[in-house]
Amino acid sequence: MNEQENNEKKTLETKNKKVNYIKEISIYVLIILGVILIRTFIITPVRVDGDSMNSNLKNGEILLLKKYDKSLKRFDVIVFNYKDEKLIKRVIGLPGETVTYKNNKLYINGKYVEEDMIDKTTYDFELSELGVETIPENYYFVMGDNRTNSTDSRIIGLVSKDDILGSTNFILFPFNKMGSINK
Repeated sequence: MNEQENNEKKTLETKNKKVNYIKEISIYVLIILGVILIRTFIITPVRVDGDSMNSNLKNGEILLLKKYDKSLKRFDVIVFNYKDEKLIKRVIGLPGETVTYKNNKLYINGKYVEEDMIDKTTYDFELSELGVETIPENYYFVMGDNRTNSTDSRIIGLVSKDDILGSTNFILFPFNKMGSINK
């Protein structure tokens, strides 16, 4: 084998090593991009901070937030932005509805609605205390499950749909509680 053939062989081996290296790295780059895209647009973990959702959700638990799910129903658990914090609460009132609590009972549009998932102790409240008679379009009335210790719509007002990051119905951690959130 002459020197030119030897150099061509070395050059080809170097090119093959580079191609293999790029192929190997590109797999990791695709995995990282996939994770970033999933966390940005589809699901991401969120941590419960505080006691406002006791007894269903405890401080420190990790939930899976569905960012794509904006079709909210009564009693869905949502995460929303409030003053640079992420709060976790339960949807109680939907756009176009009236909300009243009287003697620890929830009334939507004047009709009693059973709440099975919470300790029902709460003070009397009417939506008019927030300066509205009905919940406007694209707004929600939310409350924590621990009604006696929750900074929720009774205090902070209605939550805009634009501030809602998504909904959650799955506990990821601790593993002994992994599964659906009580509704």
